[in-house]
Amino acid sequence: MKKFLTLILAVSCLFTLCACGANEPSASGDELVVFNYGDYIDRDLLDRFKEETGITVKYEEYITPEDMYTKYQGGSVPYDLIITSEYMVEKMIQAGEALPVDTGRMTNIGNVGDTYWEFCRAFDPDNQYAVPYMFGTVGILYNTTLVDEEVTSWDILWDEKYADNIIMENSVRDAFLVPLKLKGYSLNTTDTAQLEEAKQMLIDQKPLVQAYYVDESRDALISGDAAMAVIYSGDATVAMEANEDLAYVVPEEGSNVWFDCMMIPATCRHKEAAEQFIDFLCGEEAAMANFEYIYYGTPNTAVYDTLDDELKEDPTIFPPKDIMAKCEVYQYLGSEMETFYSQMWKELKSR
Repeated sequence: MKKFLTLILAVSCLFTLCACGANEPSASGDELVVFNYGDYIDRDLLDRFKEETGITVKYEEYITPEDMYTKYQGGSVPYDLIITSEYMVEKMIQAGEALPVDTGRMTNIGNVGDTYWEFCRAFDPDNQYAVPYMFGTVGILYNTTLVDEEVTSWDILWDEKYADNIIMENSVRDAFLVPLKLKGYSLNTTDTAQLEEAKQMLIDQKPLVQAYYVDESRDALISGDAAMAVIYSGDATVAMEANEDLAYVVPEEGSNVWFDCMMIPATCRHKEAAEQFIDFLCGEEAAMANFEYIYYGTPNTAVYDTLDDELKEDPTIFPPKDIMAKCEVYQYLGSEMETFYSQMWKELKSR
């Protein structure tokens, strides 16, 4: 198993853009332009795919789905394959910006478990456009030597004794889910009064917040630079392996269970190559390499079946049914609500 990887996203992106030339795409059939979250694939797989198929992967990274969509719409790079979150997949489907994935010719697609296809129907009703890549939860990672109580609720993130020791997600939906779930609201609410209440709670909390991070949260908790962080479950797993004082919890009020998926955008110029790459990543060997690198929940049943019981029963990686029952999948809320969220986020960040 991969024990720990520290990778600064800015350096990673610089290496990626220089080495892979993602900003200089070619129409050649032996190339593939992929857009993915930072540090979210075993890079060796790109070389293995080229060895097997002769197709060179030109690879670029982003931080948040919103960043991805802005770059995608800019049109400077015609991406062939995008790996992104469920609500962004739904948005692109509704906007006519997704192409159907032809799974009929894929030999490894059967490794994706039925349960995960079912979850994906919440945002891709006919399972036409999205192939599950990884899944997990959002919760609180905390240092048991700095937090002198059992963490069970989101409300600890408003406890003044942890001032300047709290890290929040630098992502609008992931930040807002915290007060929404704490108040018993749906994380997909479109009730503006509920959202305004959540915004005010985040404004009230801001003096206690050390930083709004994404990938950096993991490193900060490992090094003891913060007491707790709202974090993705996969990052929590890696951090807990690096620092035995850390613990992860999905608060009792519930949270988000997210699904990152592979999709083919309308800009695709190498659709057959994109489908080959999807099928390659669904293969047991590639999926196992990715699982060992990323440590997020894998929807690949061929991989899951080979894991030892300790990993299968790890609630951080594979949440049990009672935790899943308290969680919601993000939905795309429409352009009007997207604008409303953006305005609230700008107001929060400007305080």
